Amino acid sequence: MPEYRTVSAFAEDEFTEKKSRFIGHIAPVQSEDEAIAFINEMRAKYRDATHNVYAYSLREGQIRRASDDGEPQGTGGVPVLNVINGAELTNVCCVVTRYFGGTLLGVGGLVRAYSEGAKIAVQAAKIKIMAQSADFLLRCGYDFFGKLEYYLNEHGVLVLSTQFGEDVSTAVRIRKEEIPAFEHGITELSSGKLVPQLISDGWNEM
Repeated sequence: MPEYRTVSAFAEDEFTEKKSRFIGHIAPVQSEDEAIAFINEMRAKYRDATHNVYAYSLREGQIRRASDDGEPQGTGGVPVLNVINGAELTNVCCVVTRYFGGTLLGVGGLVRAYSEGAKIAVQAAKIKIMAQSADFLLRCGYDFFGKLEYYLNEHGVLVLSTQFGEDVSTAVRIRKEEIPAFEHGITELSSGKLVPQLISDGWNEM
């Protein structure tokens, strides 16, 4: 999988359904240990809640877990997981907290409520794209920088930073599958005078 969608940071939102309070929380996680730690954190924070339903999805090993936390089977965890999957998110954990308001919602009502709790958490979060990529440094003279800048803009290259000193140093990020075309394009543009220097590679935000 060359890229995946996840959330940038913790986010939450809440709503009320028939006097029951639902709070959706979502956070980025890299492992089951991190997911469990987040679940335990929410359970501790909302220890007086009636239920803390959760689901998480991990890219490594394609792990999917869900729990109804005492609600009727299939009415909590699976709906939350379905929202995560529907948003095409991975490496995330979502906990939906419920404070019972005295009115039973029924099976359908619970499914809708927990789905909504997960949806508003996702909507509150900033989504980011993670891709296998590499960062390169491009060093050139001021006389060539305008041409380079135009090229990078025209090809939609992600520019991380530009520093002006004796020469101009521009750091860029390139998706793994686009590296050969990028290197070829820079070589042609500069007639072989500008050679991209690899800074780092791995999974990075695009």
